[in-house]
Amino acid sequence: MEETGATSAYGGLDILKFVRQPQTIVRLLSWLFAIVVFGCITTEGYINPVHSAEPKCIFNQNDSACHYAVGIGVIAFLACVCFLLLDVYMPFMSNAQQRKYAVMADLGFSGAWTFLWFVCFCLLASQWGRTHDVSAVPQDAARATVAFSFFSIATWGILTYLALGRFRRGGDGNTIPTYTEQPADKHTPYPPTYAPTPYTPTTYSAYPSIPDLSQQPAFTPNLQPTPGYQPPNY
Repeated sequence: MEETGATSAYGGLDILKFVRQPQTIVRLLSWLFAIVVFGCITTEGYINPVHSAEPKCIFNQNDSACHYAVGIGVIAFLACVCFLLLDVYMPFMSNAQQRKYAVMADLGFSGAWTFLWFVCFCLLASQWGRTHDVSAVPQDAARATVAFSFFSIATWGILTYLALGRFRRGGDGNTIPTYTEQPADKHTPYPPTYAPTPYTPTTYSAYPSIPDLSQQPAFTPNLQPTPGYQPPNY
């Protein structure tokens, strides 16, 4: 069996080939960026202001901005894990309709999260620009959150583009070229893949002559006594 997608010649998963795929690399980057965003906010995203006993968000004390970024990041983290598992299982799907739904889910989610990360970046950048008192704020965590929100826009945009290309090609583009199965030709006695090859007999220019045995004399034994041979006397 030929290699299709990330599968090996023996039907198993080729880990190295799977990891080297652009889609896998970008999805792993998206997974990492999501960890950075919600990790920075959950660990250093809240401070205790002087005039309030409750912790406030470092982005202009707007708790909604922190909640939004954490929610988007956690869902993106879980989605990357699920779609990675789906990418592993995708080459083994024999049903073209299931492959179509899987690619459509990837395309729709990636497009939606590209837009949501754009909203998150704009919200965090806007609130950080309005934050005046940054003396007690962990600025590195805030800048990292804004930066990796921007990077997530690029990675999820690339995932959307790759999913769109797979959808146009029909799933993987290697094993199943289209989502609609071609009807079998009723006039063809065999499928085109297993059509028998025509037999071409081998021709020879001349055959060797065979002597006519009917014209040969009949076999007659010619027994000649051996010189010096004496028959035994009984």
